[in-house]
Parts: sequence; structure tokens; C-alpha cells
Amino acid sequence: MSHSESVGVRQAQKQRTRQALLDAALGLLAEQSLSSMGLREVTRAVGVAPTAFYRHFRNLGELGVALVQESLASLHATVRAVLAEQAGAEERIDHTVAVVERYVREHPAHVRFIARERHGGVRAVRQAIADELDRFATEVAEALKGQPASEGWSDEDVRMLAELYVDRLVMTASAFLDVRDGEGEGSERWRAVARTARRQLLLISVGRQHWRDAGGDY
Repeated sequence: MSHSESVGVRQAQKQRTRQALLDAALGLLAEQSLSSMGLREVTRAVGVAPTAFYRHFRNLGELGVALVQESLASLHATVRAVLAEQAGAEERIDHTVAVVERYVREHPAHVRFIARERHGGVRAVRQAIADELDRFATEVAEALKGQPASEGWSDEDVRMLAELYVDRLVMTASAFLDVRDGEGEGSERWRAVARTARRQLLLISVGRQHWRDAGGDY
């Protein structure tokens, strides 16, 4: 094996161990908060020595920040794509709610982590979530600017609208998760969450249509 191949193997192994630590932590966080989780719990779950943890993360807070990025990354591009569609408002709303439903089905542990740690006890993680949601709002604002309904809007108002959308998406994901952990997917309560989300997004959309008429200067 050449030197470059050997380096590549070591890097691949290091990445696998890092991901194993993230996955183990996410599993443990299903039943507890990050501030109550011990480093040894994580390394024990992976089967590595506690000292091995520090080759990947300085502390559990840094691991938590990595989980924030992992948890929200895949949602950004999907929602941006929906908002960029040329479909009507109601069709975009249906697609957006469907995206959130699918995300909760496929990544319940990530949704639970964000919902719990958004106001949790680890400051670095709280800040990372706030920063990711802020970046998400910026991306959504860029998508909204390109829509005819935003013509004549100030950047400040488009940003405010984007923050409303992002907040609703996060709250809707949390509501779906609560039902999933209780009655389960496909239950009447699950369908009720979807209906409520559509109505809330439609209300925002209707308000958007009349914002300029209202002056937009409250």
C-alpha cells in the first residue's frame, strides 16, 4: 500500500469513527438532553476509549454543534426548491407541508434533537441552532424575492416574511414529531397537524398579498 493510500484509509476510518460518535450521541439524546449526557456514555456506545473522542471533538458542545448542522442541512435545499417552484401558492403550501412530513418520518431523531436543544442548556448548541435557522431564513428570503408577489417589497419585509415561514416549519415539524411519538403517523391527529399547517401557511400567504395595501409600516 502506498503512502497516499495509507493516508486515505486512515482518513476514511477517522470519518467513520466521527460519524459513529454522532450517531451514538443522537441515539442517546432520544431520552435525555445534551447537558445531561456524559462523554463516556457516547464512547461506550461506539466502543472506543474516551481519549479517542478528543481526536474528533473538543467537547460535547462541539459534537452538539456538528449535530445541529447535520440535522438541518438536508432540509434547507428541499424547502428552497419548493419555494422556487412556479406553482400557485396553495400548491407550494401543499408541497412544503409534505416536505416537513417526510423529513419528520425520515429524521425523527434529528427533529427531536433540534426541538429539545433549541432552548436547552448548552449555549454553543443554542447559538448554533439560532445561526442555522437565521441562515435558513436568509435562503428562504432569497427564494421569496424571486416571486412576483414580492415585487415592490423591501428587503426588511421579505426577511420578516421568511422568518415567519421558517418559524412555522420548525413548529410544524415539532408538532408532527409529538404525534408520531404518541398516536403515530397517519393518525387523525397527524392529519390535523397537516391541516393546521396548511391553514397557517395560507393565512401568511393571504396576508402577504395585502401587506403592501396595508402600508407595511406598522
